[in-house]
Amino acid sequence: MATLRREGDELVVLLNDLEKLGGLRSGPRVPLSAIRDVRVTDNPFRELRGMRSPGTGIPGVIALGTWRYRGGKDFAALYRGGPALVIELEGASLTRLLISAHDAALVREELLTEAEPR
Repeated sequence: MATLRREGDELVVLLNDLEKLGGLRSGPRVPLSAIRDVRVTDNPFRELRGMRSPGTGIPGVIALGTWRYRGGKDFAALYRGGPALVIELEGASLTRLLISAHDAALVREELLTEAEPR
């Protein structure tokens, strides 16, 4: 499962080798200053919008890669059976990050603390 890590002033989505293969890319990096909101959802597949391009998807089971739509693009690393984070971005190449996380509420609090202006 993808994990989130802070590296300097960036948030990095770390993917294992199979996720990189399925998503057809390595995990994205975004500036912490680009984070506008972080929320938890129990229905992550309802958050997907647009078309997968490139990536792998089985509706309701797995979503790995980039979803493009008019006005933006999202990166998803979603898996059935658990909550996910929806990270809204501004001023980055991506509009949102959709990341499954068993401890989503805890990760949300950590991200909001790290993204606060210094």
